[in-house]
Amino acid sequence: MGRKEALRAKEKEQTSSGKKAAPEVTGGKRQAAQARSKVDVISSKLSYEGPLFRVHTDEILENGRKVSRDVVRHNGSVVILAIDDTKSKRDPMIVMERQYRHAAKEYLLEVPAGKMEAGEDALAGAKRELLEETGFKAKRWRKMVRYFASPGFLGEFMQVFIAEGLTLGEAQPEYDEQLEIEMIPLSKLLSMIEEGKIHDGKTLISVMLYERLRRAGQKKN
Repeated sequence: MGRKEALRAKEKEQTSSGKKAAPEVTGGKRQAAQARSKVDVISSKLSYEGPLFRVHTDEILENGRKVSRDVVRHNGSVVILAIDDTKSKRDPMIVMERQYRHAAKEYLLEVPAGKMEAGEDALAGAKRELLEETGFKAKRWRKMVRYFASPGFLGEFMQVFIAEGLTLGEAQPEYDEQLEIEMIPLSKLLSMIEEGKIHDGKTLISVMLYERLRRAGQKKN
């Protein structure tokens, strides 16, 4: 009898005897399920404050354990997947930026994105960033997904918007932004992702999720 068959037989035996089968955990300890405990913040100290983010050192009580966490606090960011399908709806062009990222020490190809101002509406921030960085305006906007970039230490969330119906104006990049704007077909961008040529996380998430949703919509039609 194989492992799967043995597990099914064991579960059937426990069910028939009125016992609840314990959850199977592979690669670790078997633990009983328990409700998530409330996490209390005992203290929070501002350790660093700069123009882009703040670092807080927090003492928290989690499940009876007192631990220290250094957390980068950020207003949040907007990400824009700007799509031009005027020439081809099957293979639309995607507005991309190439810029040097010193933290990564390389030039990265990315979708437009930027930090939200304190109290700024996400959609307003997305419209502002797209215009400032690329010169494009969009007639149609819709939210796609919201996610945390690196929640182990970073409190920044990223809200992704799809922008369609593009018209080109004049870009207004900030002094420290040196951007090369490129229009890349979706099919080529997906090939670059498969080949490991795209290293930017927000671009991977935005483009791949958009393609999945697009294919799902085509199947329904």
